[in-house]
Amino acid sequence: MYLEKINSPKDIKKMNIDELNELSKEIRKALMNRLSKKGGHLGSNFGVVEMTIALHYVFNSPIDKIVFDVSHQCYTHKILTGRKDGYLDEEHFKDVSGYTNPKESNHDLFNIGHTSTSISLASGLAKARDLKGDKENIIAVIGDGSLSGGEALEGLNFASELQSNFIIIVNDNDMSIAENHGGLYKNLKELRESKGTCKCNLFKAMNLDYMYVDDGNNISKLIETFKKVKDINHPIVIHINTQKGKGYKNAEENKEKWHWCNPFSLENKKAETSTKIETYESITSDYLLNKMKNDEKIITIIAGAPSSGGFTKNKREMAGKQYVDVGIAEEHAVAFVSGIAKNGGKPVFAVQSSFIQRAYDQLSQDLCINNNPATILVNKASVFGWNDVTHLGLYDIAMMSNIPNLVYLAPTCKQEYLAMLDWSIEQNKFPVAIRVPYNGVISTKKQIDTDYSNLNKYKVEVSGEKIAIIALRRFFSIRRENIRRN
Repeated sequence: MYLEKINSPKDIKKMNIDELNELSKEIRKALMNRLSKKGGHLGSNFGVVEMTIALHYVFNSPIDKIVFDVSHQCYTHKILTGRKDGYLDEEHFKDVSGYTNPKESNHDLFNIGHTSTSISLASGLAKARDLKGDKENIIAVIGDGSLSGGEALEGLNFASELQSNFIIIVNDNDMSIAENHGGLYKNLKELRESKGTCKCNLFKAMNLDYMYVDDGNNISKLIETFKKVKDINHPIVIHINTQKGKGYKNAEENKEKWHWCNPFSLENKKAETSTKIETYESITSDYLLNKMKNDEKIITIIAGAPSSGGFTKNKREMAGKQYVDVGIAEEHAVAFVSGIAKNGGKPVFAVQSSFIQRAYDQLSQDLCINNNPATILVNKASVFGWNDVTHLGLYDIAMMSNIPNLVYLAPTCKQEYLAMLDWSIEQNKFPVAIRVPYNGVISTKKQIDTDYSNLNKYKVEVSGEKIAIIALRRFFSIRRENIRRN
């Protein structure tokens, strides 16, 4: 095995192309070993094995600095930078996280878990390098799905100002978590089809130099290209066309499902995510689809993560024009729903707690100061075990609960959630956010309120004298059962 001999990027620089190709196969086996047992981002990591090998073959990390956007495609990078045991040996799985982490290695520059940030972060590294008079290469790696985020476009817009070495690798696999949405993806398609030669070019319009690699999973071509731009004296975009899930047929054919996976059996190759268990996401999409049939003013908005609202591909097709994916652009999404509400629509924006952090100003300014009656569904609002510090879903309460005019509701069960959702859509006085319950669906037979317009009031379930227990969401159900038993 070649992988056994790889302890740092220096070790792959001694290998020839045939050996590097064999190494890529061994790396995919190592990735599968961890992913099948622990879960994680499968499609994105399988798609960049060759790119990452070529990067470390040509450049000299950590002197040359590589910043991965989202960093959910950094597994091969970790394997090549002394952390292969975290993928080969189950006893060492906990030694590495699913994202870059400077505490693990000096080859990791930042803790990164959110999208569209790498160009801005790397441009800062480049500016500091120039101020110090250093000469290292600065490389930002960003996926096509991340380009829809405002910060990515801000970074691209600034990049040419540097007028010094700055290499932006756009990993274009024609996918975000699901399909891409937005005008810039039509240009990426034109660039792919013309092999980078079409007249319309987003990156050149940003005053950036540009190169295109048609086969972004070809190590030889990637090494040749990276050697051409190493030590370049101006900013350049290297646009590579890769295949998401490359090397694993299931992920190649069903990219959305295998973007991220739970542990699964290699024998039946069926991820545990396929089990048909009722979830609040499926409850949400079923409810909204049914309500949309009778009210054309209702519209569901997603920001690049359809699972936030339970909208699988077939449900997206059923919703038609009453479903909009704005791409990874939460700021736009919040302002967008405010505009819809202002003009008589009934928008429902489903988003993960961790991701709504990016849109605080739009929540406060564009939506709530204007007091427009939109509905925000805050999903995965909890501390749940498989995520790291970048994806903790607990800051939404502190961030949102004190925004003037915003009503923030916390349902305790399925029936109360649906009642709150229905009330929020039909009322026209407040912007409303609902903290969607997490960690399993709980039902009740007790009578549920249907009107939540009496604001800032707790509901008393059990009266007492000396002790007050205030409980929301799932914790409420746990405490109620304990009180009954005791």
